[in-house]
Amino acid sequence: MSAFHYAFKVKDIQSTRDFYNGILGCKLGDFTEHWIDFDFFGNQLSAHISADIPPLDYCGKVDGISVPIPHFGCILQYEDFMRIQENLANAGVKFVVKPYTRYEGKKGEQLTMFVLDYSGNPLEFKSFKNDEEIFDRE
Repeated sequence: MSAFHYAFKVKDIQSTRDFYNGILGCKLGDFTEHWIDFDFFGNQLSAHISADIPPLDYCGKVDGISVPIPHFGCILQYEDFMRIQENLANAGVKFVVKPYTRYEGKKGEQLTMFVLDYSGNPLEFKSFKNDEEIFDRE
């Protein structure tokens, strides 16, 4: 198994738990009063409390749309993408980039959406039409 570990800043444990566990459905891992871990679709997220969360920079330009950099996220199967999209919408989470099809009709076609967690961290969720094209270039 090759999974990634990502540690990032959040404003508090409870709102972080509400977002990642309550809305996204990520299994809880270990935690203290200062940090909390989640199983983020088979990867380990480690959220640490900080009073210094940097402002967003929308310097990324993908398919003509400005996206926040840095960001992290996950490539999901179609059914999981639709479930997460519905969970986010039902929870009233605002989409930074509303769900849409990127590169429609081209190699690398994918559903994508961007949201901010409750600490302002940008996340992208994707679902490729053809998983074999995840790393392909035109």
